[in-house]
Amino acid sequence: MHRNALNDLIEWKDKPLRKPLVIRGARQVGKSHLVRMFAAAHFDNLVEVNLETASNLADLFTSNDPRLIVDRLELQFNTTITPGRTLVFLDEIRAAPAVFASLRYFYEQMPSLHIIAAGSLLEFAPGSQGFAVPVGRIEYLHLGPMQFDEFLLAVGEQRLAAFLDEWIPGRDLPDSIHQRLTDLFRRFIAVGGMPGVVAAHVQAPTHRQVEEVKHSILATYQDDFGKYGARVNHRNVRTVFGAIPAQVGNRLKYANIDRDTRSAELSAALDLLCRARVCTKVRRTPANGVPLAYQADDTNFKALFLDVGLMNTRLGLSMLDFMRSPDLMAVNQGAVCEQVVGQHLLYSAPSCQEPELYFWSRDKASSAAEVDYVIAVGPRVVPVEVKAGATGRLKSLHMFLREKKASFAVRLNSDLPSLLEARTSIADGDNTTFRLLSLPLYMVTQVRRLIGQAQGS
Repeated sequence: MHRNALNDLIEWKDKPLRKPLVIRGARQVGKSHLVRMFAAAHFDNLVEVNLETASNLADLFTSNDPRLIVDRLELQFNTTITPGRTLVFLDEIRAAPAVFASLRYFYEQMPSLHIIAAGSLLEFAPGSQGFAVPVGRIEYLHLGPMQFDEFLLAVGEQRLAAFLDEWIPGRDLPDSIHQRLTDLFRRFIAVGGMPGVVAAHVQAPTHRQVEEVKHSILATYQDDFGKYGARVNHRNVRTVFGAIPAQVGNRLKYANIDRDTRSAELSAALDLLCRARVCTKVRRTPANGVPLAYQADDTNFKALFLDVGLMNTRLGLSMLDFMRSPDLMAVNQGAVCEQVVGQHLLYSAPSCQEPELYFWSRDKASSAAEVDYVIAVGPRVVPVEVKAGATGRLKSLHMFLREKKASFAVRLNSDLPSLLEARTSIADGDNTTFRLLSLPLYMVTQVRRLIGQAQGS
């Protein structure tokens, strides 16, 4: 299955000042499969070392001389390693801290060799005993679940994927095409973006078989909890993991997860799940400018689950729930749509950037307001609402625009796309004009590109 990150790998391959690449992401988002596809298309051979299943091979990397390491790898795998023609892939590198440290020597002494490392629990390793990060001598690629455009390619809808990729604000979109894309997006929400689940859907598109794969992935995550270390109670990790899907869309309060466990203990469990990329904190930001992380509140946040398909399985929602619902926005009171939009926005920035996402709120008793997401597009802060309804009913969005003196906003819903000139409608003060880019949910993969085009039009 095609992954957009292949383009990033090709760009990395051809860079003159290339560093060893480390792919970071949750378990089963397709890191290893991505590397194998990349190697098959762009290299003569692949040398793959899985340091979890073959931990004894870590002794091949005990030297500080990368040429000696290459000689040992050639002997071990009975192959020839040629810089520029061979890709060396070190999978599950967290299991061998010394191997991770050796990446610096490849950068310093053998930069012509293409070398990639990955690991599903790599996030726990930096800073731990015996684990040294070669700062400045490696680069990162962050990988999340498949996005909707990748799903379209997987199910054979190449023309629709190309149509979305080429569509620009103001261009005609027939209602029949809109309905077809909406129906496909319903399928995507039900299936989700985990590559193994998508593959099951393509090969045997029955609800039962897809759900079996999802349950298997969820069980794998829970089996991993024992690897999270002794710093946190594994029961608390399991409790938080089970509770997060029902908390999506709301500010997280630990009392809503378990009233009998101290907040500090649940917070530690959530932090570990976030480090494993199974969950993500969407922090509140004042949105006064970029970077949005500046002044973001670590204690005031919402939570996203890794993937909307896995979330639905945890909530007991079936594919029929989505296919029968007249409006996707109404399923689970809109939380499912907030999840699917959030996981797309989280990985919509360049893959070299740490995934992060924020929301904005005004918590005054007489004029409370909350915007689902705010993202940075170049130097601008853009509010993004996941809501149905008329333009004049977007009260929180209007308050944000007026308070921040902003003139552009995005809304995602079930309707046809539009670009409107509107005016904020708040009773207590001067109102301003703004442009509202309203997009159907299935265009979430195109949000950043369409914002740039709409602002330039």
